[in-house]
Amino acid sequence: MGCVAASNVVPFRRVSAPPPMSERESGLRRRGEQRVLMETVYALGSMVLGADDRETKLTASRLQVYGFVTIEELGEDGRGRRLRPSEAIRARMDRPWRLSKPAMAAPVTIPSLDDFLFENEHLNQPA
Repeated sequence: MGCVAASNVVPFRRVSAPPPMSERESGLRRRGEQRVLMETVYALGSMVLGADDRETKLTASRLQVYGFVTIEELGEDGRGRRLRPSEAIRARMDRPWRLSKPAMAAPVTIPSLDDFLFENEHLNQPA
């Protein structure tokens, strides 16, 4: 009888790292994060962010520049100090923030991701 070589070694394949996101994909992701944050603030009326939540604070400061949210920095006594957009970007990160709808909030339409702000068909210009 012949000898059959049997192997009990199972090769494990390495999981490759995900490919880096393109600028378009990262832009879509960032807009999605902004939309979710804005919808949450508008649904709740106000929202408190922890002092160490840097990513959400950055997203909120972008929304404040366009007037979609109001940012207050909360002091130790719980009082809020309203931040201007230029302050929000450079604000100290050791204080929590309160996000709220602007006082004169008119209904805001949020463009869909597929039909975002400046499409060629809206400008009547050839692509």
